[in-house]
Amino acid sequence: HRFQAQGSLPFGRSEKLSEKFLKSLPFQLTQAQQRVIAEIRQDLNQAHPMLRLVQGDVGSGKTVIAAYAMLQAVENGYQAAMMAPTELLAEQHDRVFRRWLAPLGIKMAFLSGNVKSRARISALKSIERGEAQVILGTHALFQEAVTFSRLALVVVDEQHRFGVHQRALLRQKGIQADYYPHQLVMTATPIPRTLAMSFYADLDVSVIDE
Repeated sequence: HRFQAQGSLPFGRSEKLSEKFLKSLPFQLTQAQQRVIAEIRQDLNQAHPMLRLVQGDVGSGKTVIAAYAMLQAVENGYQAAMMAPTELLAEQHDRVFRRWLAPLGIKMAFLSGNVKSRARISALKSIERGEAQVILGTHALFQEAVTFSRLALVVVDEQHRFGVHQRALLRQKGIQADYYPHQLVMTATPIPRTLAMSFYADLDVSVIDE
């Protein structure tokens, strides 16, 4: 109840970018992916923050769904950030997202422990100024030096590999006086704690079962 009493930024129905993205993919979405996207779209139109878990096996298409959700934020003039637990996974996401989103004119930034000196300063500036619309990275995203312009959606991949406090730190980066960012967490590993959280209504759960 306390969580749902928080305000958020309802995303409008503008879907030019996201529809263009889906049409550019070399494959059709499964029925399960389409169902999960519809659930997320409905969440993002609410006046309280989304807190949804997407669970699906490796290769079931969670990344495509994350990209779609992040484009919803971009289309409404906000930033979206996605955090992965390892350098390797974050870099993989970065390569995939650049291949998908660069043709759409989306400006991106990447932050991890391996990003040093000039590249790091450049990324931090583009994030703070709001030039970077989609931001990918590791734990580096919630470091003190990182300031977002209008962060409205946080995506956490392999959420069980982060502590509750770590996930909260990234979410806090987007909290403003009148809104809290939406949050999407993803996992390929169903675990008892996640089941307990969903059972007690802490999370809405979507399953990609196809």
